[in-house]
Amino acid sequence: MKTTVLLVPGMLNDASLWDAVAEQLGPLVHIRRVPTLSQDTVPAMADAAWQLLADLPPEAPVVLVGFSLGGYVAIDMLARPQRAVQAAVLVSTSARPESPEAQANREKTIAGMRKNYGRVVDGVAAFVTHQPDVQERIKPMMLAVGADTAIRQNQAISHRLDHRTALAQLALPVVVLCGEQDRVTPPELSQELAALIPGAQLQAVSDCGHMLPVEQPTHLADAIRQVVEKTQEQKTQQNH
Repeated sequence: MKTTVLLVPGMLNDASLWDAVAEQLGPLVHIRRVPTLSQDTVPAMADAAWQLLADLPPEAPVVLVGFSLGGYVAIDMLARPQRAVQAAVLVSTSARPESPEAQANREKTIAGMRKNYGRVVDGVAAFVTHQPDVQERIKPMMLAVGADTAIRQNQAISHRLDHRTALAQLALPVVVLCGEQDRVTPPELSQELAALIPGAQLQAVSDCGHMLPVEQPTHLADAIRQVVEKTQEQKTQQNH
């Protein structure tokens, strides 16, 4: 039975974020992409993600992959499980709840989005990328998401729950990835996240900012492939 890989995107992202990663995974897995454009909270996004798995039998292997905001969604899913998953890949994200300083900055961003969304997108695209050519590639996606959705996603992030206690009790393979030049969720946050989860593997990705699925899709696809193959091997051993 093929593994289903559930891909959860970040803020200002649509499903196209995953195109290069999905292409490189090819026929190895079944891919499902979670839409996070209409929900008001991270738990609501997590519930929508679970619904995408509702048709699968309980024994079907599932790997969660969450990027940035999608990482918060995947963490919420791990903390409030509705079915078994075999592994998780957490990309450019953090276990911390919102700090007062981050909340204040987010309010400024929301105000800017209400005033001139295009200008904010220009600034965000420059801040989240390390490779200059990626800025222009991601701007159309961010502009298409629109101000209303972007504001809703910011508000959802600011009210995310603190699941660090649940993460410390996880008993499944987890890989944490972060770009070495990530300015949104700097490497120390990924180090902290990986240290919190028993047995988690940390991968720092060179020449990469926050937009790891776009800046280094081959590295991310390889990491997902390794997790899938490892879980499939474990399942085969259990059946013998």
